[in-house]
Amino acid sequence: MLRKVTASSLVAGLLVALAGSADAQTAVASPPAPAAAAQQGLGGPLVPGICLLAREAVIANSKVGVFATARIRQLAAEAQAEVDGERKALESEAAALQAQSAKLTPEQRAAQQKALSEKFAPIQAKASLRGREIERTRAKAVEAISVQAQPIIAAVYKERGCGLLLDRNTVLGGNYGNDLTAAVVKGLDARLTTLDIRRETLPAAPAKP
Repeated sequence: MLRKVTASSLVAGLLVALAGSADAQTAVASPPAPAAAAQQGLGGPLVPGICLLAREAVIANSKVGVFATARIRQLAAEAQAEVDGERKALESEAAALQAQSAKLTPEQRAAQQKALSEKFAPIQAKASLRGREIERTRAKAVEAISVQAQPIIAAVYKERGCGLLLDRNTVLGGNYGNDLTAAVVKGLDARLTTLDIRRETLPAAPAKP
């Protein structure tokens, strides 16, 4: 029988890169404070020319990133409703088969179960297809936001006199005074707040012989 594909299961993992982790979602507002790092034996002077950026936090905290996350959740819910609508009738048929199972011979029961399984197969395939389409949609949204953010990153990098840009998530500690993340989010918010996000259409996988 087809396992129910819930709205959350359709988007599980798909929004991770888009929405970021819970840490990323709060990172722009609350980057690691130098004082806190110093209490752990780190901190230290600001290193001129070395700057930090958390790209996933830019996406998670920007207005366009929040919009994209909500839009993809909506598309996932619509896909779930489509699958649920097709599955509901077959679940009624499966319940009826279960109710009369005791009256059937083993051969009859096996034949009906096989027929029902064959009816469920296209729905399983559609659920898988919709999941791949939403993943592709998410990837394109992330790419589009990244393209828009790149010139802002370059402008802030130049403005702050950076000579080297590091991924903030790879830094173990130190002085985070040259963290560009919040400034990039602010610039991205001024540049755009929405995207035209539509579910990508992929070809269905060929049926197994």
